[in-house]
Amino acid sequence: MYPNVTIIGGGVLGTQIGLMAAYTGHHVTFWLRSEGSIGRTQPKLDHYSQEMTKALDQAKALINNPMGAYLYPRGLVADWKSATNESIDACKAQWEKNQKELLHITLDMEEALKDADIVIEAMTEDPAQKIDIFTRMKDLMPEKTILCTNSSTLLPSMFAQYTGRPEKFCSLHFANEIWKSNTAEIMGHPGTARETIEAVVAFAKDINMIPLVLHKEQPGYILNSMLVPFLESAEMLWAKGVADPETIDLTWKLATSAPAGPFQIMDIVGLKTCYDIVSMKEESKDENSVYHKVTVMLKEKLDKGEGGVNSGKGFYDYTKK
Repeated sequence: MYPNVTIIGGGVLGTQIGLMAAYTGHHVTFWLRSEGSIGRTQPKLDHYSQEMTKALDQAKALINNPMGAYLYPRGLVADWKSATNESIDACKAQWEKNQKELLHITLDMEEALKDADIVIEAMTEDPAQKIDIFTRMKDLMPEKTILCTNSSTLLPSMFAQYTGRPEKFCSLHFANEIWKSNTAEIMGHPGTARETIEAVVAFAKDINMIPLVLHKEQPGYILNSMLVPFLESAEMLWAKGVADPETIDLTWKLATSAPAGPFQIMDIVGLKTCYDIVSMKEESKDENSVYHKVTVMLKEKLDKGEGGVNSGKGFYDYTKK
């Protein structure tokens, strides 16, 4: 139904969305700004494609395990009840083929958009940059194209007027490690056509996601409306010097039996995204505020190349065996 998918940007979620679309048989084109962007995006593509293959291997060990129904990679194995070693091996073989044949990167925006059925903007959480991109794209997309933003915290109504197709524009947001946490939050703005929402729901199902349609605009959708305040409360404890990240994480994990603490989650999300979210708060401009201190402390880590899991180091060191 949507054979040609274009991803604008090659960040943490952008690469995962593109890989998941390719896994499910769609032709995927990544548009990137520069040669330098390619150098930053290709390692992410390699890393996440390997993680998806690893998840398939691990799924085989879960067959006939009572916990398998809770732990299998939901985005990669569409029907767990009928999964066998042979069917998962077939998925792996098809995935290797799809990676070679269906993934493309270009710096030419016109080429990236010329036959796109659906375009997903996955740039940094900067309203000005998003407006610039939408303005540049609007006359290059075919009439058929549906445009989505993967913005984590910004509302689609902020950008609809710049898209040239407000009725075919909405938000489409995914959780990290999309092949396991296969949620697709779909949020329209007042001018989004009902047919657009229905089409994006169909696309989400097409790439093995569970569509979750919001009834109205909400900053942060459902997931981040709960997650962002949780992460911010951890950042505040860190910035105030109440406790170090390891102790904060340990406290959370011991008390809730959660597999990861807030700073481990931030490393997975990427510290650049965390920095962008905090920087957008008006309070962060006040040098006496805790929000400002959080931005300074996150910026120090980013300047040292400590951006999270993808950098090899964030709050934790992922280069250690």
